[in-house]
Amino acid sequence: MPALTRAPHVGAKAAARSQDDRAPGDSCTARADSQRLLQVLGWAGLAAIVASALAIAAGAAHAPSQYVPARSGGWPDWLAGPLHVLGISIGRASFEAYTLVLCAGYAAVLASARTLPARALAGAILVSQAVLFLGPPLISQDVFGYLGFARMGGLHGLDPYTHIPAEAPADAAFPFIGWPFKHSPYGPLFTLGSYALAPLSLAAGLWTLKALALLSSLAATALVARAAGRVGGSRRWAAAFVGLNPVLLELALGGAHNDTLVLLALSAALALSAGAHPRFRAAACALVAGLGVKVTAGLALPFLLLAPAGTRERLRVGVAAAGALAALAALALIGFGGHALGFLGAVGEQQQLVATHSIPAETARLFGLSGTPSWWRHLFGAAFAIAAALALWRTARGSDWRVMLGWTTLALLVCTAWLLPWYAIWALPLAAVGGDRRLRAATLVLCAYAILIHLPLADPLLSPKRAAVHRTAAGVGVRAPARDGLEFARFQIPGDVARDLGG
Repeated sequence: MPALTRAPHVGAKAAARSQDDRAPGDSCTARADSQRLLQVLGWAGLAAIVASALAIAAGAAHAPSQYVPARSGGWPDWLAGPLHVLGISIGRASFEAYTLVLCAGYAAVLASARTLPARALAGAILVSQAVLFLGPPLISQDVFGYLGFARMGGLHGLDPYTHIPAEAPADAAFPFIGWPFKHSPYGPLFTLGSYALAPLSLAAGLWTLKALALLSSLAATALVARAAGRVGGSRRWAAAFVGLNPVLLELALGGAHNDTLVLLALSAALALSAGAHPRFRAAACALVAGLGVKVTAGLALPFLLLAPAGTRERLRVGVAAAGALAALAALALIGFGGHALGFLGAVGEQQQLVATHSIPAETARLFGLSGTPSWWRHLFGAAFAIAAALALWRTARGSDWRVMLGWTTLALLVCTAWLLPWYAIWALPLAAVGGDRRLRAATLVLCAYAILIHLPLADPLLSPKRAAVHRTAAGVGVRAPARDGLEFARFQIPGDVARDLGG
């Protein structure tokens, strides 16, 4: 009996040991299978991104459509770009489908980026961005606004901070401009630099700006990857997060927006300030250069000033920032004299407008308010001020300045009444490098919203029938029922004052 009772016990132990011996191998096999599945998913995602980017760019180039608002000035070959020879047509349903495929591919790549070869990711980023570079300017006419302001100053002797494009109606750029009755809201560094485009033909000027957007986007992606690596993150994941983002591809790069220059300045600051030997003073200078493009880049400066742990280093960074600001101010004074700060007035003018799909406007409609009242916008402004103050306080007490700046940037985008969807790229490098999962998730939600608001599937919820300001042939603002779609220039004017601002 003792022998009979011991035998099962010994067998159970042996079976347990056998299972323990097999567990590591089984686990390794399971991990290998998981890796292979992720790689397959990632390769499929990369293919989906490149294919959908090509379909969107080539489809928009095929014929005049709502996806290229600059068609208002005509449809020359130099506007359509070389992809029109592919003969791919596009409509509302197909545009939506391609965009959704682009987003699905992006999600797949984010889930598997750490398993994909770095060269594959780099190649997909380069190809997808180059394809959109070759297409016509998508969704927006802003790039012709840049050219209009440049030609005003370089050819017609008109200060774009005190004059408007409508004062040079004979200029070749004028028919393509979407906002002919607005002053330039861009910083002096960008404005004066754009004067170099004035002697060029309109076609050469357009493609120079498109090339600048492409190079800025690629450089920013590389810098974000470097910054992520220096703080212990995944370079591949960070590069995919920024370089393959649908908002960056379809809206910012597709529209050749100068927001890619702001993205570059912020990415340079992140790369310079990351690692064991951060160069905060050089990073501050990079941010000031971004401020010379758009005033919103200045939001990062106070956070960077508080990033060093010691008071002495903070003072040194402050001195470096002050010196860079003084150089920028001197440049502005040389270029524009007493109107050197004129772009701030134009920014103030913009903030009096209400973009149809801004969060304040959407929530005002949700609560049944008439338009978007000033007091409602002021509530959102106060909320942003509180969020920014809290984030700065936490940064001063040792929190990661990149994460705090990321949340503040998201707060700005949520609270501003003048939200255009390509502004979402401002938060991308901060979320990629900061390492805060909640910040990354919130940034992706905002990017999803930026994409959603220009797809037909969102029309029933976000695009109710309403009166909109349109530009007539005579240039007089009129009000007519319309559905807000891809024309992002639709807006509300506080006080219901009907003016033609180039809708």
